[in-house]
Amino acid sequence: MPTTTSVAAGWTRITTVDDLVGLLGEPNERARDKARPALLDVDRAWLAATPFCVLATSSATGECDASPKGDPAGRLVHVIDERTIALAERPGNKRADGYKNILQNPHVGLNFFIPGRADTLRINGRARLVSEAPFFDEMLVKGHRPVLAVVVEIDQIFFHCGKAFLRSGLWKPETWDPEARVPRRAVIAKEVEPNGMTVEQLDEYYKPENYNRGLYA
Repeated sequence: MPTTTSVAAGWTRITTVDDLVGLLGEPNERARDKARPALLDVDRAWLAATPFCVLATSSATGECDASPKGDPAGRLVHVIDERTIALAERPGNKRADGYKNILQNPHVGLNFFIPGRADTLRINGRARLVSEAPFFDEMLVKGHRPVLAVVVEIDQIFFHCGKAFLRSGLWKPETWDPEARVPRRAVIAKEVEPNGMTVEQLDEYYKPENYNRGLYA
């Protein structure tokens, strides 16, 4: 049985790898050995079809960041070779939390999504930031080159099963009701991101026809 450590009433904490394996069991051979070090044709096809990914990073002292990245399919990711990809960065809020982490610790994790698909493509590797490269011309969106690119040397690549998406029903439009339990973006911004704007001004700011103007310029 796993060892237990009481951290709160009723909690049983997992503290060792043996505890974890004792609870979950060992992966089967297919799951254990599925990671690969280089892109296959099917991986290239997935990267060409994905419009969205999440980039996970950690600073040298362990502060973590998981940032969503999105572009039209075919423009988010550029394949440099079978062991190297580049991810475009577009204009944003300039916090650059994940990029600051990369400057301290190059290890990154990426999860690439295709809308409607339950499986995902995952890449773990080592990243560096590039402010200019010839391949930027191949990542144009609406005439705009990337602000920078995250170049990732692949250590592991593998497909991840779809159980999380099936459990969540994420791609089922009939379950979508985005403002049923959580207020709209303008109200959230007014409550937790004080900037002197009224809710009416924020509603105007977040209108798609207004907000979309700054996506690439």
